[in-house]
Amino acid sequence: MTTLKPGDKFPDDVVFQYIPWSEDKGEITSCGIPINYNASKEWANKKVVLFSVPGAFTPTCSVNHLPGYIEKLPKLKEKGVDVVAVIASNDAFVMSAWGKANSVKGDDILFLSDPDAKFSKSIGWADAASGRTKRFAIAINHGKVVYADIETEKGVVKASGADTVLASL
Repeated sequence: MTTLKPGDKFPDDVVFQYIPWSEDKGEITSCGIPINYNASKEWANKKVVLFSVPGAFTPTCSVNHLPGYIEKLPKLKEKGVDVVAVIASNDAFVMSAWGKANSVKGDDILFLSDPDAKFSKSIGWADAASGRTKRFAIAINHGKVVYADIETEKGVVKASGADTVLASL
């Protein structure tokens, strides 16, 4: 269990689950089929911003955290970010519905499931009591971590917010 820090290599074995967005499954009540998303492979040659929330559809996550990334998406893209992704320990169905509920279409932001908080636990950023992902953000540039920080106060979005991550790029 090692915390990621700037200068570290992003781990080689990070696999999330997700349901790819599609026009025919664009309604919130439409289900897709979860598939594995090999983040280590997909992000090896890309600039990526990954942020984590304790739970989809929860107050701080839905009101303060995700909206900042939706709003700042054009500025992140201007900085050369290829992929913006959010993870939570919710299952892929819930993450997909959360993206649809927030009118995120296509792959503007990937809504990924970190089943059993496996990745978050591997970097020491999962809540031991609940087993959920904690609130954090990581920026990766071609496999190398360039920013990584975790929130230390419950309900606060500073270190992991879009503005802070954007300023670090």
